Amino acid sequence: MTQDTDISQGSTLDPFAAARRAQGVLQVDFDGEPIPMILGHREVRKAAKDWETFSSDAPCRVPIPAETNVRSVRQLPIEADPPLHKAARDLLKPFFMRPAKPEYVAQIDALVGRLIEPLIGAPEVEIVRGFALPLQSLALTHLLGMPEAAAEEWIGWGIHVFHDGENSGEKGSVLDRYIRGQIAAASSNPGDDLFGAMTRMELNGRPLTTDEMVGIANLTFAGGRDTIITAVSSIIAYFADNQPALDWLCEEPKRIAFAVEEFVRVTSPLTHIGRVCPRPTSVGPHDVAADARISLCWASANFDETVFDAPEEIRLDRMPNPHLGFGSGHHNCLGAAQARAILRSLIRQLGEQTSSIKILEQERGEERFGAIRREVGFRFLRVNMQPRV
Repeated sequence: MTQDTDISQGSTLDPFAAARRAQGVLQVDFDGEPIPMILGHREVRKAAKDWETFSSDAPCRVPIPAETNVRSVRQLPIEADPPLHKAARDLLKPFFMRPAKPEYVAQIDALVGRLIEPLIGAPEVEIVRGFALPLQSLALTHLLGMPEAAAEEWIGWGIHVFHDGENSGEKGSVLDRYIRGQIAAASSNPGDDLFGAMTRMELNGRPLTTDEMVGIANLTFAGGRDTIITAVSSIIAYFADNQPALDWLCEEPKRIAFAVEEFVRVTSPLTHIGRVCPRPTSVGPHDVAADARISLCWASANFDETVFDAPEEIRLDRMPNPHLGFGSGHHNCLGAAQARAILRSLIRQLGEQTSSIKILEQERGEERFGAIRREVGFRFLRVNMQPRV
């Protein structure tokens, strides 16, 4: 099913188009640091695989802007190259592959249904903090094997564990203290949750250090938080304008999996990610010095018209759909299965429980890249949902 409705509510879906077609690279100043952004789909995929030229072995510098002021530990496995990356990633697979199990999917379905039910028929509900944030946090307790009560504190951190509020450094300290407290408790009395499991893990034949455990947990709480919240709120906003599309999906539930991939492509919740160059190189027309950074722009690659037919059309049955919304190469998002489980359940239950969704008030989120403005997610989204009878 093809829809040309703009999920960003009136602004272009592809603000990088002109730069991608002209040179394939856009150099942007981030806090005084000029960083070339690689924009083309093939070029982004190629760079993502070339870890020797474009390295992730750069603690706190893989995110852009850098997070040197909010944490002091290396996030594992995302801030590591092979072979350390694979060794750390393999340790976490038993937790992050849980969403592939039917019993886990049933838990997520029950959670989504429980959270949607009080929204139906209410005069007004706020989606970003009132629904998407609790949903992401509560779903994370299931992934990590922790009680749902633990999510109460996590919800208080806001939609981004570092950047939701004025003092990012203070928020980073709050997260660090929480994680170290959980590790200390698990070291004394290890359970079956992620913290307990980390006390038993071995990396290359030795126990994890405390900082390695902190780095794993830091990424677990920071990564996938605002991105899932963005995807959830954007999907709900889309169906407010496209109820027939929701009805069409739910006529044949197998269609929902394809729709989720298209929403991830179009929303591209994580615009880009950084890499550090161990030695001098060049990206397009730009020379890159040793220890300088480049950016892999997923959001631009996902609209590359040489790969996607009519990329600004939202085709809920798009196939094939080689989007890079979950990254590419060996750093493909470890939390992708969790995100898919949440979004598939969300769409199915919206279709089953709502007859219409109406946007009452909204404010888009935005990011700026020099003169380019990209709308992504919502600062707030207030809607009314009517029940299906």
